[in-house]
Amino acid sequence: MGAVTLLVGNLDAMTAYYRDVVTLQVLDAAGDTVTLGRAGRALVVLKHEPQLRHAAPGSAGLFHTAILFESQQALAAALYSVARHAPSTFTGSADHLVSQAFYFTDPEGNGIELYWDRARTEWSWVHGQVEMATLALDPNAFLREHLSADAANGAAAADAASIGHVHLSVGDVATARAYYVDALGFDTTAELGNQALFVSAGGYHHHMAMNVWNSRGAGPRMPALGLGRVDLAMPTADARGELGERLAHFGITTQDDGRTLAFSDPWNNQILAVVD
Repeated sequence: MGAVTLLVGNLDAMTAYYRDVVTLQVLDAAGDTVTLGRAGRALVVLKHEPQLRHAAPGSAGLFHTAILFESQQALAAALYSVARHAPSTFTGSADHLVSQAFYFTDPEGNGIELYWDRARTEWSWVHGQVEMATLALDPNAFLREHLSADAANGAAAADAASIGHVHLSVGDVATARAYYVDALGFDTTAELGNQALFVSAGGYHHHMAMNVWNSRGAGPRMPALGLGRVDLAMPTADARGELGERLAHFGITTQDDGRTLAFSDPWNNQILAVVD
């Protein structure tokens, strides 16, 4: 997964949250756009759109952006930063068997997951689907076990991280499956009936997910604060070209400038495929 672009009403406040609380670094700030990330990799792009308003409850859009840390120590440092600077934004935590995750809501209502993956050799697959669960995970116990003094003082702030997955709110799972699996070519890795779908490429537990928990029946999005765009990092130009051919076969309109491929899903979530 590439960077996630958020359309924001208060650029200064949102930049401060992702920089000072989530512990991302400002990689670029030009005009109305701020790009934040880790170790030179862009993770979150904030674009100032003060004329927009929040979407109505029940709308499709972003459920959460999930930032993957390479070690439990680096994740603990980020968790500790949120606990120190914005504890009220914490919304929960869970052990998902494949990962340990902590959940937050940013100042404009966008969901965030900060997580660490267990080794793939520890994941369990049954009939092509990965076993995931939602088990209790005590954030204080996690900090006691994994937070070092150096990390608490900011030593882990430069450690690499990436967008592990992006979770969307959609109107219905069947349409999501037809689009993301049948047309885009993701593999289904887990399903929760007509409530949620998890998909990936290359045997990951999930690169994207779609659920209807807050948005069942939602139609295409109108312009609003929140999700601006999801970037898909393609391994090669040939892979990007093959994706374009798949989308054309399924009658999906794209904009291809020879370097990137832009399109939108049935709920008007904007997606950009670019060679990483």
